[in-house]
Amino acid sequence: MHLTGYVALLFSLLAFLFLAAWAGFAAWNRKDEALVLVERGQIIAAAGVVFSSLLLLVALATRDYSFRYVYDTVDNALTFVYTLTAFWGGREGSLLFWELLIAVSGVIFLYSPSYKMLAPRTKLFFWMFFLLVQSFFLLLLTGWSNPFIEIIPAPADGRGLNPLLRNPGMIFHPPLLFIGFAWYTVPAACALAASIAGEEKSWVTICRNWNILAWAFLGAGIILGGWWSYMELGWGGYWAWDPVENASIIPWFVGTALLHTALIEARRNALQRTNVFLMSLTFLLCIFATYLTRSGVIDSLHTFGESPVSVPLFWGMVSWLVLTLVVVLVSERHTHRTLSDFLSRQGMLVITAWFLLALGAVVTIGTMWPVISRMWTEHPMGLDANFYNRVCLPFMAVLVLIFSYCPWLGWKGGLRDPKGIIIVTAALVLSTAGFLAMGYTKPLAVFTAASSVAALVSIVALFALHPAIRATRQSWGAYGIHLGMILMALGIAFSGPYKVEHEYVMDEGDTVVLEGYEITYVSVAEDSTPQFRARATAVLEVSKDGRVLGQMRPEKRIYVNFERQQFAEADTVFSLGNELYATLLGFTEDHKASFKLSVNPLVNWIWIGGTILCLMPLLILRRMRRPEARG
Repeated sequence: MHLTGYVALLFSLLAFLFLAAWAGFAAWNRKDEALVLVERGQIIAAAGVVFSSLLLLVALATRDYSFRYVYDTVDNALTFVYTLTAFWGGREGSLLFWELLIAVSGVIFLYSPSYKMLAPRTKLFFWMFFLLVQSFFLLLLTGWSNPFIEIIPAPADGRGLNPLLRNPGMIFHPPLLFIGFAWYTVPAACALAASIAGEEKSWVTICRNWNILAWAFLGAGIILGGWWSYMELGWGGYWAWDPVENASIIPWFVGTALLHTALIEARRNALQRTNVFLMSLTFLLCIFATYLTRSGVIDSLHTFGESPVSVPLFWGMVSWLVLTLVVVLVSERHTHRTLSDFLSRQGMLVITAWFLLALGAVVTIGTMWPVISRMWTEHPMGLDANFYNRVCLPFMAVLVLIFSYCPWLGWKGGLRDPKGIIIVTAALVLSTAGFLAMGYTKPLAVFTAASSVAALVSIVALFALHPAIRATRQSWGAYGIHLGMILMALGIAFSGPYKVEHEYVMDEGDTVVLEGYEITYVSVAEDSTPQFRARATAVLEVSKDGRVLGQMRPEKRIYVNFERQQFAEADTVFSLGNELYATLLGFTEDHKASFKLSVNPLVNWIWIGGTILCLMPLLILRRMRRPEARG
C-alpha cells in the first residue's frame, strides 16, 4: 500500500506537469483542439489523488502503524471518529487533503455551466495555472511531506492524536477551512487566465458563485474555530490572535474586500486589474496560511512545528506573486472607467475594501513581527492580543458604521432616501446615550455597540421603506450577511471589554458570588477510560435570585500517551445575555479545587451572527445557464 499510494501521487504529479506545459503551449499557439486532452487528463490525474487519499484513509481506519503518518497521529485508544479526522490532523495528511479538494474542485468546475462560458483559449490558460498549483502540492507530497513512508517493523501502537484536536470541532473546522482554501484556487486561476487571454466575458460574473462559496466555507471554518477555542482552556477565549488563527482570517479579509470591489466591476466594469490582483492575492494568502502553520517560522500553540516544507512553500509563494504581477501588468483592460466620489454607495464599497485590506495588512505585520524584528534585535518579541484589539477593533467599528449609512446613498452619489439617513443618525445617537445611561463607559465598546444598533435599525428601515428590496432573494441574502456581521460586532463589543473573570479555591460545599450568580462547588469525581489515563470532573451548581439555572461540569484530563500534560475541558451555562464559563484548574486529594470562573456578556451572539453570516450567502448564489441555453 505504501508504494502504491506514493506511485499514484507521483503519477498525478507527472501528469499535471505535462498537462500544464501542454495547456500553456496550446494556449500560446491557439491550438484549441488540445483542450480535450487536458480536460481528460485532469480527470484521470485527479483520480490518482483520490485513490491515494483512500489508501491513507483505509490505513488510518485499520490503524496500520506501518505507515509513519498513522503511527504519528493515531493510537489504539483513539475513538474511530477521531481516527478518521487524523487524515487532516497532521502535516502530510492535511496537505494531501487540501490537494484532494483542489483536484475534485477542478473536476466539478470542468462540468459546471460557468466553465462552459469561457472561450477555449481562456480554458487552456486556466488549466495551465490550475495544473501548476496541483503540481506544486504534489511536489510537496512526493518530496518533503510524504504521507506514505513505511516503518519496518510496524509498531504495535501509535503516538496518538494531539489531545487538543480531540474535539467535535476537529470534525468540521479543518475541512471547512480547507474547502475555502481549495475552492479559491478555481477563481484565482480563472482570473489570471481571463486576464492574459483577453476573455470578453467577465470572470467576476463567471466565478461569482465559486467566490461566494469559498468565502462562506472559509468564514464557517473561522467561526467554528473560534467556538472551538472558546471551549478549550488556554486557547484564549474565542480569539487569542494566535498566529494560526490570524493565518486563516487574513485571506478572509482580502476575500471580503474582493467581494465588494467585484460589485463595482459587475456594475461599472471598473477595477478590472485590481480585482484580478485581489483574487490572486486571496489565494496566495491561503498558501501563506499553511506556510505559517507548517514552516515553524512563528511559534504557536497549534502549529506543526519546524518542517522541511518551509523552503519550498516560501519559494512557491514568491513564484505565484511574481506570476500574478506579470499577468496583471501585461494584461490589457477592455475598458477604463472613473469611479464616483466617496460619498456614494460605490465610494463606500471602495472605502470598505480599503478598511478590510488595512485589517489584513495589520494582522499580517503583527503576526510576522517576531520575524521582522529580527532585522534589528537578537531577541525578537511577538505582539500580544492587546495590540490587535487596540488597532483592529476600531476598524471593525467603523466598518459597522459604514454598513449603517451605505444603503441610503445613491450608486453614483447623492442620497437615495434622506429619511433613512435621519433614522440611522437618530438610532446612533439614542443608542449611544442609552448605553452610557446603562453604565457602559468604555468608548470603543460603546461606539461599536451603538454602530451595531444603528446598522440593525438601518436594515429594518430599508426593508420597511422599500418594498422592492423585500421582493428579491439577493437582497435578503446580502443584508442577511451584513446582519450576521452586525450581531457578531455586538457580541465582540461587550464580551471582551466587559468580561469579568476571577479564580477561586473552594472546598466542597463552598459558594461564591460572581456578578449576581451563586456558584456552589458540589463535588469532584475521578475516573479513567481507555482514552484517558485519568479524568477529573467537577460539579458546580449555578443559581441566581434563588432560582437554579443549571450545572457546570468542567473537566481535567490526562490522555493515554500524553501523561506529562494535563488538558482542561471548560463548561458553560448557556445564555443570550451573560454566559457563565468555568474551568477546573486543579484539585487536591481532599477535593479542594481551584476554578477559573468568568461571565461573558453576549458572547453567544458571536456564534449566532457567525452562523447567519455563513448561511446567508446561499441566498445570493445565481444559477449559471449553459451558453446554449442563453437566448
